[in-house]
Amino acid sequence: MKRIRLWLFAVLLFSLIACQQAIPDAKNWPIEDFTFTDQHGQQFGLADLKGKVWVADFIFTRCADVCPPMTANMAKLQKMAKEKGLDVHFVSFSVDPENDTPDALKTYVEKFQGDLSNWHLLTGYTQQDIERFAQKNFKAVVKKPQEGDQVIHGTDFYLVDQNGTIVKYYSGLNDVPYEEILKHIDMLQE
Repeated sequence: MKRIRLWLFAVLLFSLIACQQAIPDAKNWPIEDFTFTDQHGQQFGLADLKGKVWVADFIFTRCADVCPPMTANMAKLQKMAKEKGLDVHFVSFSVDPENDTPDALKTYVEKFQGDLSNWHLLTGYTQQDIERFAQKNFKAVVKKPQEGDQVIHGTDFYLVDQNGTIVKYYSGLNDVPYEEILKHIDMLQE
């Protein structure tokens, strides 16, 4: 009898471990509460994303190099997630809030056939605020030099869980690991 109980316990333990897949090298960086302005001119923040899995990045509309391909890659990821039936939201933080109005952000993302029903492009803060916010929460550099109109920023996509915790980040520019990101989104939704 004792041997049967031990065997049942081992089977149960193995089943629990097998069902609880963990995303490798999870970062577990919490995101501080925020409320900014989206492309519709509406207030949007962390509270609106509670209970939702989301992917974030940092872009700006006057970007001369990395942002157009990043935005195209995000639109592709959004389309792939929709085709797989994954419930995921997308958030792009402008790193040039002085120039990126809600209308400018909306016009920009529409060039890439982005679906605005679950993609929020955010602005409505100061340059100093987004530089601090990116560094503190995403461990990402955002810096607007005194000269010129370009902003220095990272090119990663960040996967955020239902509790507002950054789980992982991936290249959002070159060799985007679409299937890995989709797999991890699916794992978070189980």
